[in-house]
Amino acid sequence: MKCSSFRICIFAVPRLLRSSGSLFHPVSPFVLSCPRNSPVILSNCSSCHRYFSGWLKNHSLSSLSRYIERSEAADSRGCSKSNLLNFSRSYGSRYSSELVVKPNLVMMKLDTPEFHSLFTPELHALSALFTKYGHELRIAGGAVRDLLAGKVPDDIDFATTATPAQMKEMFTKEDIRMINSNGEAHGTITARINDKENFEVTTLRIDVVTDGRRAQVEFTQDWMLDANRRDLTVNSMFLGLDGTVHDYFNGVEDLKDQRIRFVGDPEQRIQEDYLRILRYFRFFGRLAKGPNDHEQVTVDAIKKNAGGLTRVSGERIWVEMRKILMGRMTASLLEKMIELGLGEHIGLPNATNFAELQTVCERTEGASFNHMTRVSALLDEEADVYQLHQRNKMSNDELSLALFLVKHRRDEMGDDLLAYCTDLHTDTSGKETKVVGKIVELMKYCGKTETAEKFPTMELPQLPVKGHDLPKTVPKGPKFAVTLNELRRIWKESRYTLSKEQLLAKIPEVLENLPQDLKKMRKK
Repeated sequence: MKCSSFRICIFAVPRLLRSSGSLFHPVSPFVLSCPRNSPVILSNCSSCHRYFSGWLKNHSLSSLSRYIERSEAADSRGCSKSNLLNFSRSYGSRYSSELVVKPNLVMMKLDTPEFHSLFTPELHALSALFTKYGHELRIAGGAVRDLLAGKVPDDIDFATTATPAQMKEMFTKEDIRMINSNGEAHGTITARINDKENFEVTTLRIDVVTDGRRAQVEFTQDWMLDANRRDLTVNSMFLGLDGTVHDYFNGVEDLKDQRIRFVGDPEQRIQEDYLRILRYFRFFGRLAKGPNDHEQVTVDAIKKNAGGLTRVSGERIWVEMRKILMGRMTASLLEKMIELGLGEHIGLPNATNFAELQTVCERTEGASFNHMTRVSALLDEEADVYQLHQRNKMSNDELSLALFLVKHRRDEMGDDLLAYCTDLHTDTSGKETKVVGKIVELMKYCGKTETAEKFPTMELPQLPVKGHDLPKTVPKGPKFAVTLNELRRIWKESRYTLSKEQLLAKIPEVLENLPQDLKKMRKK
């Protein structure tokens, strides 16, 4: 058929599928229909393809007309702007109930103890409220995934067809308090029911324009379009409060098969928010069968777009990295991440010692540990610790622990590990609980599990001399600190037997032997 009618021949569909992930899922069957139930036949015209593929990359169905109006003059090959506009005004502004690309929607019932345990009186009240005002309310995303896996979710996000304005009006009428207004711009309203439980409810939305970090959104009433903007198939499902699972992108099967895939085109999903690269690895570690079960199309997309992580803040990267470090398959995942070029973008540009990381991961498997204990295996020297910190803005405690581990992991510890730990405790300044915690993590790093368990239970010797015990003959400043440290050394060498009086008696000798110039000396 002629392209001027803008009925596009079916042969164009594979190209459209390859060029955009915004509305089409590359492996799901789909149907195109119009309000009169007659098929919309798509043409093989390159002009139509160019308009469609450009629009689909970052825009919603409802913005097709605006996109065309901003485009260049009519195409000389017959696909005129007026024809495109006529089509978009007739169909493009309609919701998907009228013109829809339908993925393979699967619906099933969930009837498990974990699901029923969610229904507090407050959730029943919330559900009744949305029903009363004629709005749909469903559980969304990760909570659905966890429930299908037989777990009670830690957090529950809700999605609704109601706009933020409608929710505010509804909650105000019903005298329900709303808190945390920060999310309203993105469609999230938080309601506190019965002054007991908070519920975050977000309006269905589509990403109109994205820049790799954040998105401008438009609200919609179309569940499929909202599902399509999510990152992974296993996170794109909805669950009605009647137990009906709504799965648009094969999430149920992927969860069952332990397959981690992006919704639609991996490259498109990544370019919408580059943090999704790290989210992919986090969920792969949590759900995948084994370390080598990556799909090649996903790996290729990650490698191609690794540089996009430079746009993401260190704080956001570190949130994901901590979870990867605490999860399954940490060593293989980090090795894969470095192989794909992520190292310089996540603060690990020199990471190569994956054998050491694997060993530390095996030593900490199934035990409680600090995430820094694992990542320190990839840090060869202090400079590597500071590079990781510079990129990811770690906390002072995280930085301090990494420096401690890198410094002491190769110590000659001897046969009496508890004696070594006691001496290290004496030599290390800082808050008591934090010093003990560092030593425990060092023992875990080195695979000394029994010592890591016993050491915190010991009654550790305490230096009997405190700063206020030193006589006035010890001047304040560098000499004061050095004198106290020297007394600590003498006490340690006595195997903690010297008394307070015996130590104080050694002060004249200590002062006599101190270096003359102490201005640049600092306490360790």
